[in-house]
Amino acid sequence: MPTYVKFLKDVLTKKRRLGEFETACLTKECSTILTSKIPEKMKDLGSFTIPVAITGQKIGQALCDLGASIKLMSLSVYKKLGMGKARITTITIQLADRSITHPEGKIEDVLVQVDKFIFPADFIILDYDANKEVPIILGRSFLDTGRTLVDVHKGEVTMRVQDQEIKFVVYDFMKYHAEVEECYVLKILDETLLETLNSEPMLE
Repeated sequence: MPTYVKFLKDVLTKKRRLGEFETACLTKECSTILTSKIPEKMKDLGSFTIPVAITGQKIGQALCDLGASIKLMSLSVYKKLGMGKARITTITIQLADRSITHPEGKIEDVLVQVDKFIFPADFIILDYDANKEVPIILGRSFLDTGRTLVDVHKGEVTMRVQDQEIKFVVYDFMKYHAEVEECYVLKILDETLLETLNSEPMLE
């Protein structure tokens, strides 16, 4: 009798077991993970913005971007403010489509007013079609200066100076910007690094 035929016969006559039934005991931590309810998925509410004024003029909303290492101002806003001649800068900016653009310059020690607080900031001036409602971008360094706290769930932005603080409820602004299907990515390249990249042959 072939071996496989004998095996099937033994299984059918219950002379051979396919395997033992075992119970696996999970730890308390694993049980908690499996039995806990998954948090409700929330809707994407968009980017956080705060109202700002520069040299006493209301600019509109400023985008709070934790991913940006610089503070960016559109050329149109710069001209509107009449802030004098910008300083030449060697910074080069790479956009999301990997194209390279050169800023118009840099202005330093600009007084940015956020409600009752005033912060000094350096801006890179870039010639681009800015959103009229959100013409400038505030990067990590500015938010760090204001000891900014962002509560995504509540839609609140809190800025603090010493023992004082101000809060903004930004749900309305977030809903507005969620409808704008645009994405801006900026990468800052040093002039020396850029020359090195341009001198290397492109890979096929």
